[in-house]
Amino acid sequence: MKPRKLLLLLLVLAAILTVFALPVFAEDASGEESQSFVYGTFWALLPPIIAIVLALITKEVYSSLFIGILSAALLYANFNPVNAFTVMLNDGFIASLADSWNVGILIFLVVLGTIVCLMNQAGGSAAYGEWASRRIKTRKGAILSTFGLGVLIFVDDYFNCLTVGNVMRPITDKHRISRAKLAYLVDATAAPICMIAPISSWAAAVTGVVEGYDGFELFIRAIPYNLYSLLTLAMILIIAFLGIEYGPMRKHEENALNGDLYTTPDRPFEGQENQARNTKGKVRDLVIPVIVLIVCCILGMLYTGGILEGENIVNAFANCDASLGLSLGSVLALIIIIIYFIGRKVLSFNECMACLPNGFKAMVPAILILTLAWTLSGLTKSLGSSEFVSGIFNESAATVFLPAIVFAIAVGMSFATGTSWGTFGILLPLVVDVFDKSAAFSGGTPELLIVTISACLAGAVCGDHCSPISDTTIMSSTGAMCSHINHVSTQLPYALTVAAVSFLGYILAGFIPSAWVVLPISLVVLFSVLMIIRAAVPSIKGGEAGKSAAR
Repeated sequence: MKPRKLLLLLLVLAAILTVFALPVFAEDASGEESQSFVYGTFWALLPPIIAIVLALITKEVYSSLFIGILSAALLYANFNPVNAFTVMLNDGFIASLADSWNVGILIFLVVLGTIVCLMNQAGGSAAYGEWASRRIKTRKGAILSTFGLGVLIFVDDYFNCLTVGNVMRPITDKHRISRAKLAYLVDATAAPICMIAPISSWAAAVTGVVEGYDGFELFIRAIPYNLYSLLTLAMILIIAFLGIEYGPMRKHEENALNGDLYTTPDRPFEGQENQARNTKGKVRDLVIPVIVLIVCCILGMLYTGGILEGENIVNAFANCDASLGLSLGSVLALIIIIIYFIGRKVLSFNECMACLPNGFKAMVPAILILTLAWTLSGLTKSLGSSEFVSGIFNESAATVFLPAIVFAIAVGMSFATGTSWGTFGILLPLVVDVFDKSAAFSGGTPELLIVTISACLAGAVCGDHCSPISDTTIMSSTGAMCSHINHVSTQLPYALTVAAVSFLGYILAGFIPSAWVVLPISLVVLFSVLMIIRAAVPSIKGGEAGKSAAR
């Protein structure tokens, strides 16, 4: 890290200490351990804000997240340095790595890295890239193919992020699509498509937190009102067909047309995909492993949901443990794939075993960022961030602007904590409680409840999509082999554009709770905004090679 950036990080930390340390020591001179003095206040959100701001300013994610964790531990321990150090390790890092859900995701991540390594080593990825390149002739076709594959893998967003990025990367590279654009395409389809797919781990999570109603029915009825998810998918199609690029993404795409897929010096994954081609590899050496992985992961999720105990498919998905299901499915798939490659004689047993540590090493950056992000999120919750958000929600509940307010709160909470599931897990019961108990809605229409639930889900996806500490954002940059900060900074203007249009849509929905009115108007507004941007921003210029690749 440059000295100037390090100095900036230290100055921010010193400012925090200056603002809080003296009052705390004055109030807590007895030395007895007490609840954090910021518990349930706005200051509980300070650590993730610090981490996010530092990451965007310094372009360095590891130290930014660590300083956010350190500030959270200091606030939690009321600036007692010994207690803070203990909290950071025991309640922070150790607790996050001891969580069974997190460990399951890490296992899935490592196994998937190994499977990708196997496919590359067997020559399946290169063969598929050559096959697809003969059929996908344009940049627009590569973008739409990436989008289409993302839509097809709707079962789980983690699986979507890593699979789509790894499968489509050779094709987007050939057509000189920047890694940042690939990461955006992956991220912008993963969570949004899962949030509107009835059979997915997200539908199961939503169904499980709604009490007093048929959670699955509410989820289905909320789909047409999930403006952020639907508009994000629509935006990908619009910018693909019309060639619209703006913000930092425009520079990345322009550089890609001229041969630089990365733009910045930070290229953590460069060279990992350029392995010697196994001449025995065929297209089926990628297609079959991917199909096996998809089938096994779906079966794993159904198994954890009780499919063998007589549950139907819908209930099995609703009751599944996605983390355990993905772990079970991916490990089973890994065993089958190794047997397949050895049986095909494209890889020896020793070559397959060499992919285990290589796959792990490829996922180390993602594992490190995820661990830091989970630790920061856990400590932020310990500071009472949920109570603070709940208080704001209850104070502003009884109003026709409730859907827009819920959307804004969900965006802020998901952005600060990096978790969409945690956000709607907290807010959805509050939404239901408002409609059950608030006198303002005693005679209200059930349709407004659907709109507000959808606003909560859309806001959770939006904040998660924008946040640099979100696990899906991290996995998208990993799958695309893109610098994480590059991915965050380039997709932020796109996400904020859709968020602004969605917010206006939810204001309209508060007065006219009809999907037949709100969704078409929102689509028209989004298209109009993008056309204005297209008129204001000059077209991308590339070199001769870039121009030929763009055709």
